[in-house]
Amino acid sequence: MSWGTELWDQFDNLEKHTQWGIDILEKYIKFVKERTEIELSYAKQLRNLSKKYQPKKNSKEEEEYRYTACKAFLATLNEMNDYAGQHEVIAENMTSQIIAELVRYVQELKQERKSHFHDGRKAQQHIETCWKQLESSKRRFERDCKEADRAQQYFEKMDADINVTKADVEKARQQAQARHQMAEESKTDYSSILQKFNHEQHEYYHTHIPNIFQKIQEMEERRIVRMGESVKTYAELDRQVIPIIGKCLDGIVKAAESIDPKNDSQLVVEAYKSGFEPPGDIEFEDYTQPMKRTVSDNSLSNSRGEGKSELKFGGKSKGKLWPFIKKNKLMSLLTSPHQPPPPPPASASPSAVPNGPQSPKQQKEPLSHRFNEFMTSKPKIHCFRSLKRGLSLKLGATPEDFSNLPPEQRRKKLQQKVDELNKEIQKEMDQRDAITKMKDVYLKNPQMGDSASLGHKLGEVSQNIEKLRLETQKFEAWLAEVEGRLPARSDQARRQSGMYEAQNAPSVNNCAQDRESPDGSYTEEQSQESEVKVLATDFDDEFDDEEPLPAIGTCKALYTFEGQNEGTISVVEGETLFVIEEDKGDGWTRIRRNEDEEGYVPTSYVEVYLDKNAKGAKTYI
Repeated sequence: MSWGTELWDQFDNLEKHTQWGIDILEKYIKFVKERTEIELSYAKQLRNLSKKYQPKKNSKEEEEYRYTACKAFLATLNEMNDYAGQHEVIAENMTSQIIAELVRYVQELKQERKSHFHDGRKAQQHIETCWKQLESSKRRFERDCKEADRAQQYFEKMDADINVTKADVEKARQQAQARHQMAEESKTDYSSILQKFNHEQHEYYHTHIPNIFQKIQEMEERRIVRMGESVKTYAELDRQVIPIIGKCLDGIVKAAESIDPKNDSQLVVEAYKSGFEPPGDIEFEDYTQPMKRTVSDNSLSNSRGEGKSELKFGGKSKGKLWPFIKKNKLMSLLTSPHQPPPPPPASASPSAVPNGPQSPKQQKEPLSHRFNEFMTSKPKIHCFRSLKRGLSLKLGATPEDFSNLPPEQRRKKLQQKVDELNKEIQKEMDQRDAITKMKDVYLKNPQMGDSASLGHKLGEVSQNIEKLRLETQKFEAWLAEVEGRLPARSDQARRQSGMYEAQNAPSVNNCAQDRESPDGSYTEEQSQESEVKVLATDFDDEFDDEEPLPAIGTCKALYTFEGQNEGTISVVEGETLFVIEEDKGDGWTRIRRNEDEEGYVPTSYVEVYLDKNAKGAKTYI
């Protein structure tokens, strides 16, 4: 089967077909190019996705990735990053091995096709020229034959006419002979051109056109083969990355299999274990004898006798209720009114508003009332340390000894700090050794440098080492205290923390010496009664510069309230004031009229509007 013999007369159709073949190849190139763009875009999106969920350095998220489930997720992110890299490899290989090669081949194919069809058109033009010559000689021969025939007839007519002179007859005979001669010449020329045309036509249809069409056929078949090879390469490039992609997926599966729930549970214990024991049972308090109340070892009560006020935390489980009391709630207990707020009046009329909250019955005196009486009594000075620490925590300051943390967490932080200091000491010691060696070299070889110039640097390093060692000893003392190697914090450590100074003084129960203070800070002091004396100057310096609480919103008085009890404030119906503390569950809201007037009002008497930092506005009606 040959296009030269089978399609000898389909020159125009072959031209269209070959152009269609080139168009198909260019369409395939465009397809592969768009595929590479998709691969690159997909790889970029995968990388961005992996980067988006990577933990930020030196952040809380980085600490969370110690859990095996989070480690598996992190491994998945890393494997997806490698997975994206394989899609980039696919795009690069397709660009270099398919697109670039096919683009170059298409250019060559266009040039070859153009050359072949140029030769075909040249052969067509040649045969058309021969045909025109043949037609021209044929018409000339036909015309000369007709002219010779007419000249012969005219001669015969003149020769038969007796009236015509002999000269005219001779002239007619000569013209007839001349016409016959021209006809013969035209015949000879026509015969020669016809033979030549037949030869050219035979060559055209049996040699030139078959050769040209055969070359076009071969060109088209090479195009088809090349496209098939490109399609195969397209699949092979995908197949080449499958093993690596499989390894990425195997890595994800391996990471998933490495998840250990027991290990994660143990890490949670290590992260949040406080070191405290659960609270003991609360003893029964007999209120049938108001004058002889039984003081429970685990209850907060006011025991009065011989002019002394004591708050007892008895037994091993004393003070264990503190971990279950929120810091801000406890602070409000220290300053909020002693009794529950009155209910709102049945009518909005001012005449229906009660003058103030009703005092509760004596036999049902609330725990917060009794504890508040204790805190407002004269011996409350020994609790300033806890109050100051609570205020410092509220202001965002972290104690140097991490006493705001539970014992177990505090031990971890202190151990971490000690390790960091030891590393710094080792680093400084290495630097000191290096300087010492360099100094020895300078002493032996003065031309290399001045040994005296290193003395100042060596002194600085020695001072840094001494400072770090003192700092390490301080933290090791706190760590030993937490781990139980020391009975209690030494006076020196107390002075270093800047919280209080312990001296011999009259015996007073120290409510801040238990393992957890009311402001939520943990101290690790033992529970025995210690003799503490707080200097008035320390107290004044600590509280003189106390900033007022910021306003967290506003409120509108729904009813008139006459604050007659200590800690309350009077408001008039319709008055707008600032809210500085929300209701902590005791039914009271702390408000401020100006810098000097603030206090508590029943929450049901006001309508509260929190600022934008709060989750919308709350309305207490």
